[in-house]
Amino acid sequence: MADVCVRIAPSPTGAPHVGTAYIALFNIAYARAQGGKVILRIEDTDQTRSRHHHEDRLLSALKWLGLAWDEGPDVGGPAAPYRQSERLDQYEKYALQLVEAGHAYYSFTTPEELAAWRSRRGQGDPPPYYAERERSASQNRAETADSYVIRMKMPREGTGVVIDSLRGEIPFEYATIDDQIILKSDGFPTYHLAVVVDDHLMDVDNVIRGEEWISSTPKHLLLYQQLGWDPPRYTHLPLLLNPDRSKMSKRRNPTSIDYYRRAGFLPAPMLNYLALMAYPPDGEEEKFSFQQLVDRFDLGRVNLGGSAFDLDKLSWLNGRYIREDLTP
Repeated sequence: MADVCVRIAPSPTGAPHVGTAYIALFNIAYARAQGGKVILRIEDTDQTRSRHHHEDRLLSALKWLGLAWDEGPDVGGPAAPYRQSERLDQYEKYALQLVEAGHAYYSFTTPEELAAWRSRRGQGDPPPYYAERERSASQNRAETADSYVIRMKMPREGTGVVIDSLRGEIPFEYATIDDQIILKSDGFPTYHLAVVVDDHLMDVDNVIRGEEWISSTPKHLLLYQQLGWDPPRYTHLPLLLNPDRSKMSKRRNPTSIDYYRRAGFLPAPMLNYLALMAYPPDGEEEKFSFQQLVDRFDLGRVNLGGSAFDLDKLSWLNGRYIREDLTP
């Protein structure tokens, strides 16, 4: 097994987003710098939005940028299958294991009941824990019920710590975290269970993802603990931002990789610019190739401040590549 294993785990729910390429770039650069392995996994458990043609567009866009992986749905590998929709038996197995160990429970609370509770909830009220009767009841009802979900049973007290390779220790209180659904009524897992099970079974030891997932990490750490597995090393990258420092959105910037491809931007400056979003250049020279990034890559140098996606600067960089690399 490779000393380092990372994964790219996009969801095929729409146009291929530059944020996906940004996260993929840093994962691949880190793995290549360490002589490790890259897995591409399709997280398609959202059956209302996931589509095969979105997956095709996504893989095409990443390949256009020059990004490559060692295992995935298009190339195969020892950890296949690489689509979560094809791995449902694994998620059910571990969800039931958590129930049997008393770490999870069947919940029959309807969406209407939950909405009613949320409308009554006062500021500072604790999570509902979906009624004591569900957390402590016999589980036999699940055999005859028309619909139910499985929720993880969060501790009522105590503190934990997320250790992030860039941010250090991030403390959290268990009592502030809701009893998260881990297996839905349709038999599909939620992100929280699926990502833990898959990362463990695929030997992923470094998780490099966006900082929006920091708040979910306590749930993941608890699942690792309850399943008796060692967690990976976590690194949460800063978000791509609009010029006003809000999260990058298509209302302020084109976000689809396909847009830039059609508009005449080249893959090399696109990767170069995405790297600059969180990785400072050596000296004043901002133009560098993917291989040059790999050759000097140090995850500890990532800038946590976040950078605004500036279309004018990307256009300037794209122009430099055209003039300096393509012009005879």
